[in-house]
Amino acid sequence: MVRSGTEHTPDRQGTAGSPAPPDAGAPGTPPPGPPAVRIQGLWKRFGQQDAVAGVDLELPAGRFLGLVGPNGAGKTTILSMVTGLLRPDAGRVEVAGHDVWHDPVAVKSRIGVLPEGLRLFERLSGRELLAYVGRLRGLPGREVDDRAGQLLGVLDLADAGSKLVIDYSTGMRKKIGLAAALLHNPEVLFLDEPFEGVDPVSAQTIRRVLERYTASGATVVFSSHVMELVESLCDWVAVMAAGRIRAQGPLAAVRGDASSLQEAFLELVGADRTSGEHELDWLGGGTR
Repeated sequence: MVRSGTEHTPDRQGTAGSPAPPDAGAPGTPPPGPPAVRIQGLWKRFGQQDAVAGVDLELPAGRFLGLVGPNGAGKTTILSMVTGLLRPDAGRVEVAGHDVWHDPVAVKSRIGVLPEGLRLFERLSGRELLAYVGRLRGLPGREVDDRAGQLLGVLDLADAGSKLVIDYSTGMRKKIGLAAALLHNPEVLFLDEPFEGVDPVSAQTIRRVLERYTASGATVVFSSHVMELVESLCDWVAVMAAGRIRAQGPLAAVRGDASSLQEAFLELVGADRTSGEHELDWLGGGTR
């Protein structure tokens, strides 16, 4: 298991030293070739709280990658900085070989994003939304319409294509958001809790699309706190807690000798499994 326990002092001027080169034989070392995402010395503070505290991380290309951690671990903050939605206090991020803050246009043309709490243009229909997004991306109109029709069909939204987004269910919103993120065929797709509040049928549809997408050589970076889902989808995982990376590498290496990723995760984040056992002795038992 590759554990990241080194702490870094933030450079408040916005620069950070490069991390030491990884051991070529260590478990979790990315395969040859440039990583999909390279993060160096990343920091973000809100008030007195370090939401992200000196993270160094390399995410290999062409893989289904899981960024996991408990609520408040800093997953959303990292994804927001990596995708250019939030400026870091210090550090450097490269996506597909391009610096997120020095070359934002090149990065944004190569990524798709499905953020948590996705806000959509609700007074457009699903088909109109995809047409609008595609034209913003500079795609030819006919190509946008063809791709939109295919995505609506594959995501089981064909019958809802003319329906206003405001009338979509949670699962339908996730699927139309995924369609918008995939429309320009990005190299790297970032998904923040994409299955949150999604019914099993919609979840299975989303899963099939993502598996087909990564099979083509593209990269998915997927955040979640549901270990069973990550274990069934991802082949590479980074575990995060309290703003730091606790472990990273292939799923089997991070899981180690534990019976499941859930078991390894609890150990890595230092969860107290006995917490609350005695404080609720009054709960249950049929007594009132």
